[in-house]
Amino acid sequence: MNVTTYPFQGRMARLAWLPSVLGAVCALAGTSHAQTPAKPPIAQAWIDVATFSGMSMPMGGGVGAGGGGAMGALGSLFGGSAGGSGDNSFGNTTAGSTGRWVDVTLLSRNNPSLSDAQQAVPSGFMAPALKLTAPQETRGRVPPDNDDTVVERDMERPKGRILMYWGCGAAVGAGQPKVLDMANASSSDLARFFVSRRATQRGTHSMPGRPVWPSVPDKRMLPDGASLVGQHAFSGSGVPADFRFSVPPAQDLMPALAVQNKDAGGATDVSWNAAPNARAHFVAAMGAAEKEELVVWTSSQLPDTGMGLMDYQTNAAVDKWLSEKVLLSASTTQCTVPKGVFPSGGGAMLRVIAYGNELNLAHPPRPAEPKSVWEPVWAVKVRVKSMSTSMLGMDGASMMGQARQQEGDAKPGAAAAAESPEKAVSPLNLIRGLFGR
Repeated sequence: MNVTTYPFQGRMARLAWLPSVLGAVCALAGTSHAQTPAKPPIAQAWIDVATFSGMSMPMGGGVGAGGGGAMGALGSLFGGSAGGSGDNSFGNTTAGSTGRWVDVTLLSRNNPSLSDAQQAVPSGFMAPALKLTAPQETRGRVPPDNDDTVVERDMERPKGRILMYWGCGAAVGAGQPKVLDMANASSSDLARFFVSRRATQRGTHSMPGRPVWPSVPDKRMLPDGASLVGQHAFSGSGVPADFRFSVPPAQDLMPALAVQNKDAGGATDVSWNAAPNARAHFVAAMGAAEKEELVVWTSSQLPDTGMGLMDYQTNAAVDKWLSEKVLLSASTTQCTVPKGVFPSGGGAMLRVIAYGNELNLAHPPRPAEPKSVWEPVWAVKVRVKSMSTSMLGMDGASMMGQARQQEGDAKPGAAAAAESPEKAVSPLNLIRGLFGR
């Protein structure tokens, strides 16, 4: 395939080895925040809420994640998951496709083989009730019966050098970058080099006996203006009759992050809109400098790769990292990537996340007396986030608009594609070439 080269494409073409490097960093240098588990409730539900903007990870066939194309590869590279067929499908809160998404999982320990259930939702969200169904089979290990355990990853050991920068500002901070040769680094070297904060617990998941939404019989897309605020109730065989709760405005779907970035004398000013109900923000960028050389930068004032932070985090962890100045405050809407961090001309992927407020409800509530026996009947966890992905030096919205235009031009019979496909310059073409698609 002929692909017109961006000025930074030569550097970006070396990003194909990034997944193993970044994954190993998370696996080998992650921080655990285990808590003492409570007695599991009879019924438990997880509701994940996500808004994605900027460079989408499309869900359909062709170049989408489901088709195994370049955009799907990029989704996996930056924390997304492959899957989907164009309809609303379970897993969209992690897949990264532009839009607003909600995933739901329900279990009942009174009925381990629960196959279907319903979730009554506010009229402002969707009507009628959501239909949840459980998959017939699954792959992988059964998750532990402890919802507070931080989920770790198993990864291969990578090779190459990693250069790490951190902090917002026009100039690189003193003592930067930190440099690590992964080929020769010991476990202790990794521990000293990396601090990879992560407090991502189990959220929605799919396995037999645990109905989910969206489901095969209910693939409805969220309507414009849909809101989760209001009364919810689960019902099904073995589900307690009083599994009813209210979602407050703080856990509603967050707005999309409109991220903009512009040159500032060699540095790059990154800005975004204020997100109501955001608890904190975090910004990260990564790209290639030389062969098998990865450059990582984050907005943290302390060294951190940022790979563990681009996901849901607990309220307690967010508050701790705010006090440590690892995260940016809810009111912060601007950060500058220092001059000299990335090669001139760009070549880095930029991500911004706004953390919402996690909600944990249980009935009856935990007793005030620590020694009292707590036997909850039901519990629900609601996690909220808004994320944007783009290329450093390009606004996410304009980049995706070009990609969609190029995708349309590439369809059979399209005049532009028929006349001169090699001249079609777009982010989508760049990514296709980058992954050899």
